[in-house]
Amino acid sequence: MIGPKAIRAAIVRGGTSKGVFLRAADMPADPAARDRLILSIMGSPDPRQIDGLGGADPLTSKVAIVGPSSRPDADVDYTMAYVGVAAGVVDYQGNCGNISQAVGPFAVDEGLIEPVEPTTAVRIFNTNTRKRMVAEVPVRDGRALTEGDFALHGVPGTGARIVVGFLDAAGSKTGRLLPTGNVVDRVGLENGQSIEASLVDAAAPAIFVRAADLGLTGRELPADCASDPGIVAAMQRVRTAGALMMSLASTAADVSPAVPKVGVVAEAGDFETIGGATVAGSECDLLARTLALGVMHQAYAVTGGICLSAAALIDGTVVHRVTGGRARRSGTVRVGHPSGVSSFLVRVDRDDTGAFVLRKAAVAGTARRIMDGRAYVPANGS
Repeated sequence: MIGPKAIRAAIVRGGTSKGVFLRAADMPADPAARDRLILSIMGSPDPRQIDGLGGADPLTSKVAIVGPSSRPDADVDYTMAYVGVAAGVVDYQGNCGNISQAVGPFAVDEGLIEPVEPTTAVRIFNTNTRKRMVAEVPVRDGRALTEGDFALHGVPGTGARIVVGFLDAAGSKTGRLLPTGNVVDRVGLENGQSIEASLVDAAAPAIFVRAADLGLTGRELPADCASDPGIVAAMQRVRTAGALMMSLASTAADVSPAVPKVGVVAEAGDFETIGGATVAGSECDLLARTLALGVMHQAYAVTGGICLSAAALIDGTVVHRVTGGRARRSGTVRVGHPSGVSSFLVRVDRDDTGAFVLRKAAVAGTARRIMDGRAYVPANGS
C-alpha cells in the first residue's frame, strides 16, 4: 500500500498574514505536480480547508517557497503562492508583503544564510515580481528574534521589529510606476459608471478610487461587506477595470484573483476598528480599504500599502488629493484600515525630465514561527 507523503513545513506568521513555508528543494519540478501538492497541504478546495493546514481565510491561505538563490545579488529565492480556499487555484501573480516579513527570519532559522548579530541583512529575490528585497532581521544566538516591543496593528502583543526594503519596486508587473503615464484616468465600469482613478505600480500594481465615488465612506469593515455584498462587488468592478487598463489581463475572465490590488480611499477622520476601538483621525493620513482574494482585507496588504503610499506622494493622484498633500512632508504615510493604522516609509522624487521616481519603499513589521514539522499528504496529492 502506498502511504502518505511527508513534506517539511512550517507555519509562520508574517505581519498580519499567516502561511505555510516550504523548502524549494522539497518541491516537485513539474509545475502541475507542485500545485497539486500545495493544494493538498492546504486542504483546498474546501471552504473550511478541514483536511489541510489552511485557515479557511484568504489571509491564512498562503504558501511561501524558499530556497538558496543562484543570483549574486540575493541570498534566497522566494516564491509566493496565493491558495484558493473554496477554489482549487494556486496563484503566483503577485507578492505578499506581509508574508515577505517572515522570509528573512525563516532563512536565518533554516540555515540558508549565515547569521550576524545583532542584525542580519537577508537579500531576497521574489520570483513573482522578479524584484529584490532586503530584510533587516534581529538575531541573537544564531536565531531570529521574535520577542520585542514593536506593536503592529492587527497582531496581538508585540514582537521584534523587522524592516523590509523593497528594491526597484516601481513597475513590479507593468514596468512603469504610472502604467498609463497619467496620474489620473477616467475608468469605465461594467455597470456603465465612469469614475476617476489612479493606476500605480509600486511593489504591486493597484487602482485607487475615492470611496465617495462608489457610495462608500472609507470606514467600512469586513462585517459590512458580509451584510452588503454590493461593497465587494463594486470594488471588484474597479479592480477588473484597472487590470485591463494596465494590460495585466486581456479579458475580465483572465484577471488574477490577487493582482492588481484595489484601494478605496477617503480623507482621514475618526474610525472604528474590527476590535471596537476608536482611532483618532489625527493618527493617520488617510483611510483606505482593500480586498484579499475577494473579501475585504482585515488590515491592509503591505505591497498594496507601499503602492498606496507611493500614490500619496505623487502630485495629483486620487490618493494625494485625499491626503491634502500632508504625507509628503514626512515621507511616512500612515494608513487607517479595519485593524488600525499601518505606516509605510516611502520617498518619491522627480528626475531631470520631471517624471516621478520611487526612491524608497520599506515597511516595518514582525514575524513569528508558530510550528514546524512535516505535513502529510495523500499519495494522490503529490
